[in-house]
Amino acid sequence: MGCKIDSLVERHALTVPDSGYESVDEYLVARWTGSDGRSADGYKPLTEWFNKRLLKRIYDEHSRDTVSVHLDREYEVITGDQDIQRDELAADLATDGLDIDDIADELVSWSTMRHHLKGCLDAEKDTAPAETDWETNTVQMTRERAAKKARSVLSSLTSKDRLRDADRAQVDVQVKLSCPDCSVRVPFENAVERGYVCETHAETESAEPGLERVGNQLSAIALPYVAVEALQTAFFGEPFLLEAATIAAL
Repeated sequence: MGCKIDSLVERHALTVPDSGYESVDEYLVARWTGSDGRSADGYKPLTEWFNKRLLKRIYDEHSRDTVSVHLDREYEVITGDQDIQRDELAADLATDGLDIDDIADELVSWSTMRHHLKGCLDAEKDTAPAETDWETNTVQMTRERAAKKARSVLSSLTSKDRLRDADRAQVDVQVKLSCPDCSVRVPFENAVERGYVCETHAETESAEPGLERVGNQLSAIALPYVAVEALQTAFFGEPFLLEAATIAAL
């Protein structure tokens, strides 16, 4: 019997949305090893990526809505243990000729992904311990959790007819840092990469008491507050800005 992932790729003609990769296998190896210059992904993130690509393809084959917010939510229900939500989704899927148990059986486990990468593709990953970047990782995880919560809120607002088509909006959560001395405001990632928030005031010691100094990656730049913004662009192309939080520094 052949590899389950290979069989699924062939049966459903799965592709990668990024033109930089010629095949699903090439993408999986590049993302697992980090050979494409980005931080390497683990088995579980790659498994989720593959399963969602598969789920989207199955939905396409049955002309079912594949808007990302619906797809993400339904994937969680299919793979979760909420019986009531699963029963409701099963009934809805049945109207499109889909069986929820058949879909669940098609999805792969992280151990299957591991076997595919190491056994089928003979991929090798550098296991040398890398320098940890817990600060950036923490911010990224916070952004992902905020985006997930925002999508849940949008879905609720839509169901209550309080915000038309909100569940079709795209959610992008950003963390921005502001200079305490001027109006410069930059994304967190940009500030970390270049080592300062504001070039003009990067080497100026502030005389104002009570400001926290950010060391290491932010080169001791004063951080008066962090603004977390969720930029949600509706499907009809009209963006609107939601200020999620502004946290004053002590």
